[in-house]
Amino acid sequence: MLAIVDSGGANIASVRFALERLGVQSKLTADLAVIRAAKRVILPGVGSAPEGMRRLRERGLVDCVRGLTQPVLGICLGMQLLFESSAEGDTPSLGLIPGRVALLPESPGVTVPHMGWNNLGIKRDTPLLRGFDATTRFYFVHSFAGPVNEFTLASCEHGTAFAAVVQRGNFSGVQFHPERSGAAGAQLLKNFLAMPV
Repeated sequence: MLAIVDSGGANIASVRFALERLGVQSKLTADLAVIRAAKRVILPGVGSAPEGMRRLRERGLVDCVRGLTQPVLGICLGMQLLFESSAEGDTPSLGLIPGRVALLPESPGVTVPHMGWNNLGIKRDTPLLRGFDATTRFYFVHSFAGPVNEFTLASCEHGTAFAAVVQRGNFSGVQFHPERSGAAGAQLLKNFLAMPV
């Protein structure tokens, strides 16, 4: 069973539909026992870091997510919340991946938010990124992003380099929206579903 953490994100329905297209049933839940018992967990999210962490705290989910041992995938804000903190509202986050999420810098020809299709700079060949190369494009919508560090599997450029895919232990995250990234996004979700439990 795959659990989608009910963190109130606006992309939850589209994530569920993307999984259904792959023939995978999911359960949207804030029930700690259900999340802990799931074989895989997705932490979605759209919006701000302060609001996302507030929702997780209100539902008693912070310690639950931190203690998960099965494969976990954070999507967009869900990925950002895996980091130690965010400059957005100076927000302490889940602390599962070292680093601080920062506002993308604007510059001539570079607008924020970052919206649109971008390629990945793949740094390591991993099961999560199997089948992708420098020509594969994913859909991004965000103003804040995590730093490129030793836990970055792939980076992207928008005014500056930022972490597009991260992983530490059983926790993975993608800054882009696989549910809005066509065939590439579907393959990313398939790769996550194939990761060993």
